[in-house]
Amino acid sequence: MSGRDLRSVGVFTSLAFALAWLLALPLWFGDGLADPRFTLVAAATMTTPAIAALVVVFLVERPRRKAWTLGLWPLRPVRSLLGYVVLGIVVSIVLVLVALPIGALLGVYPADFVHFSAFQRILDEQAGTAGVAGIPIPIGTLVVIQLAALPLAAFINLIPALGEELGWRGWLLPKLMPLGALPAVLISGVIWGLWHAPLILLGYNYPDAPGWLGVTAMVGTCILVGAVFGWLRLRSGSVWPAAFAHAAFNGAGGTYLVFAKAGEHVDTTQATILGWSGWIVPLALVVFLIATGRFASARTHDRAARLPEPTG
Repeated sequence: MSGRDLRSVGVFTSLAFALAWLLALPLWFGDGLADPRFTLVAAATMTTPAIAALVVVFLVERPRRKAWTLGLWPLRPVRSLLGYVVLGIVVSIVLVLVALPIGALLGVYPADFVHFSAFQRILDEQAGTAGVAGIPIPIGTLVVIQLAALPLAAFINLIPALGEELGWRGWLLPKLMPLGALPAVLISGVIWGLWHAPLILLGYNYPDAPGWLGVTAMVGTCILVGAVFGWLRLRSGSVWPAAFAHAAFNGAGGTYLVFAKAGEHVDTTQATILGWSGWIVPLALVVFLIATGRFASARTHDRAARLPEPTG
């Protein structure tokens, strides 16, 4: 990487982190995750990587084809791009779901794959709050509906997910690829994970863990999941598959509540995709992608996509 590239990465990272902490300050001086502004703050925070990337592209580097540099364009070949979008959605959902039986087998996720007792309790509480006797639909049918609706989350959550992906995979990962696939994946994953610190230190995602452990676990998750998103970005030459994958990942994250056993505690540092047992499958996938040169070949493709426009 050139000195100019390092400067751009420094500006991008500093700005994304500063904005994330700035937006989180009302929570730190308020009621933390219980603050009524939390949802708004969390959504706004997801835009900070995109803001940082736009600042770097438009004010620092100023390439001629800015949309290409961010991975927003071109949207072709259409069939291939759509294929990667679908693949990203499916892979993200599978990674989230497969972490649950693995966690159950390892004894760290209290599962109830038969009666769905935790989900049933949630539904009963919601029905009680609404003043109705119960939900007349069998619990198994509701679980199937929940699973069938997961791909829709990729479209519902797309805009906030794009706010992150435009920065992390749209701009940062390709910028780091001259260092090599493994360093680029590790560095971008660490940066992405540490960027979550303003909310993680308040108990987000890891409510029962000390702050240092929550941040460390989030970094581990971001390295592995970010590598999968990164492969989609580089292989397709577009940020859109990674954005859809991220949106689907966020939408599927709460499914651990559907399959948990009622009354049992779920330690997310150990169970779910956020914990070590959930990292097994994405780690195997990432090792396969790197060992077979998938990132290296994609790097060449991505560089070609970002060549300057011909003049004349």
